[in-house]
Amino acid sequence: MTWNRNKVQKQVGGAISTIPTAFTKNYKVDYQQMYDATQVWIESGLVAGKSVIKAVAAMGEGPQLTETEWITVIETVVKASKNKVPIMAAIHYKDTIRTIEDAKKATDVGILALQISPPVFNQPTQDDILRYFEAVSNNINTGILIYNTHWLTHGAIYPDTFRKMRDFEKIIGIKWSPPQGVKYEEIFDLSNVFNIVDNSNQPVRCHQLGGKGFLSDGIAAYPKYFIGIWDMLEQGLYDQAQVEWNRVMLPLVEFYGKVTSKNGGDGQVEKAMSEIMGLPMGPPRPPSLPLTKDDMAELKSLMTNWGWPVA
Repeated sequence: MTWNRNKVQKQVGGAISTIPTAFTKNYKVDYQQMYDATQVWIESGLVAGKSVIKAVAAMGEGPQLTETEWITVIETVVKASKNKVPIMAAIHYKDTIRTIEDAKKATDVGILALQISPPVFNQPTQDDILRYFEAVSNNINTGILIYNTHWLTHGAIYPDTFRKMRDFEKIIGIKWSPPQGVKYEEIFDLSNVFNIVDNSNQPVRCHQLGGKGFLSDGIAAYPKYFIGIWDMLEQGLYDQAQVEWNRVMLPLVEFYGKVTSKNGGDGQVEKAMSEIMGLPMGPPRPPSLPLTKDDMAELKSLMTNWGWPVA
């Protein structure tokens, strides 16, 4: 694929959906279900111009996959998409050499861009992070959405560091939530350089400041709702979008915090929501656990009250 920064950047935005990875009851990857579910997500509204499908991210249990599973899931989703929606993949917390190797593998199977996290296990300084992303940018042929994982030790990336990345050709976006001590709006002087996509439940504010999209739990479970939010933002209906966002996301965030305090894992709530909507994706991999029956009942009640067409 010939690299075209502007073309790639124009496609990375909207309601970006992090999809769960399907497992059988024995925790094997269910590739057929991944293929079928991808087509369901597209039919439900996750299409080019409004969304991006992001596979094997943390919510998709990407770090829990073997190397072979990781690339096979990506390839399966790309094939199932039939070019109807851009496909991203994710690389988490790897050193420079392995990140470049994995990025090339993912590019070869047809992804549009990669979400890449800082190499936290190398205990990087801000200068280390700069060298990391410069090397990756110089050695791959796909777009990079940088994931600012500031809640992890050594995972924070600060606005001044991002400003030094202006000339890193392959970096096309920032998955943004502000580190401690940084104001939310401090990154938006770069909105004409990078696509800023919200990862802090502030999609309205992000769009008003020049951002290009948002990520959230639940998008894969009911795409229509979140595409509706994106349409409101694009039409400038900010008050309406904020009211609608608060109606659903405030109780969902509260529920998510409650269940993850008992049992960790990024994918458990997303998989529960998908199951309630009639698209089962199997259990999370151990040591994470599925939601309890009581938690499932509470979540279903929330989703019903939101007016979602639960199964």
